[in-house]
Amino acid sequence: MAVGTDLTSDVRRRTSDSLKIGIAGAGLLGRLLAWKLLRQGHRVSIFDRGSRAAELSAAKVAASMLAPYSEVVSAERCVFDWGRMALSWWPQELAALKELTGEHIDFAVEGSVVVAHELDKSSLNHFEQQLRSKVADCEHNIERIDQRRLADLEPELAERYRGGLFLAEEGYLDNGALLSALEMAISQLGGEWHEYSDVQYVEAGKIVLENQTYEFDWAIDSRGMGAKNQLPNLRGVRGEVLWIHAPEVNLRRPVRLMHPRYKLYISPRSGNRYVIGATEIESESMKPVTVRSSLELMSALYSVHSGFAEATLLHAYAHCRPAMPNNLPEIKCTKGVLVVNGLYRHGYLLSPYVVETALEMLE
Repeated sequence: MAVGTDLTSDVRRRTSDSLKIGIAGAGLLGRLLAWKLLRQGHRVSIFDRGSRAAELSAAKVAASMLAPYSEVVSAERCVFDWGRMALSWWPQELAALKELTGEHIDFAVEGSVVVAHELDKSSLNHFEQQLRSKVADCEHNIERIDQRRLADLEPELAERYRGGLFLAEEGYLDNGALLSALEMAISQLGGEWHEYSDVQYVEAGKIVLENQTYEFDWAIDSRGMGAKNQLPNLRGVRGEVLWIHAPEVNLRRPVRLMHPRYKLYISPRSGNRYVIGATEIESESMKPVTVRSSLELMSALYSVHSGFAEATLLHAYAHCRPAMPNNLPEIKCTKGVLVVNGLYRHGYLLSPYVVETALEMLE
């Protein structure tokens, strides 16, 4: 399967052979597909019910961790295999985006750390057992660490924890910067934006709005929850995240806290900013973050590092992530229409596999 290539050799001149492609949904998948198709020389129009800022997209409400080991414990093995592909795919695509737009996107694969309080060590042990049984062939990337090794990796955690797990092949990227850079790149490559366009349905070669129909060689439906009228098995899984500015906290890697009731994760950003999350609720509610969720997240956060006590809450976001019954992405291609959906909670981890598979189907 092909992955990212050098931008200067990848962009083709548009010829009479180039395709006219319409994309419904300008979330993560829609933007990545538009970016790749434009570089192949196709003519692309992108439709979204929100603006280019992606304020209505589930991709905006994410910690965007690249964590194939952590996620496979509660997922199919293919999530792990497809997720590992992302670790080599993203650096090439981010480099190409920077070459075109000049925008830097924080990205690192320096591993992640999993810890637990002494009373919750059984949760950590159970997590480790499940993980090793799922990925026995990659067990060398799962390291049980003591307090000294933890101090080498994340010194500020060693003051509170005696050890944990180090998962070497995990990382993160800055989703906000990525979505912004993709918008810029699509515009620079000649992509046509249709903002505030409420797509009614997508069919072979057509994207239908309330009062207008657009015709294309191919129509791509990447609307997430917006496609529920055409994907009856699609469901929403509510997720909530907090954005924190914590000048007294210095963590380099994503951190997960094992807990009997939920698993807190902390994903770093530049400038002592962190994205905090844990909630995964079988609900399609789009209400703002609840008081209960906020209290649970912030109390658990303080238990990880006392420096979070003086942190500033920048944002509290909630959204519904689209999921199929098996929690795996759906990629369906028939003549004139391509459907990509169902990234569930694995958006930034699985989107490289989904995008490359979809492009192969189009070819």
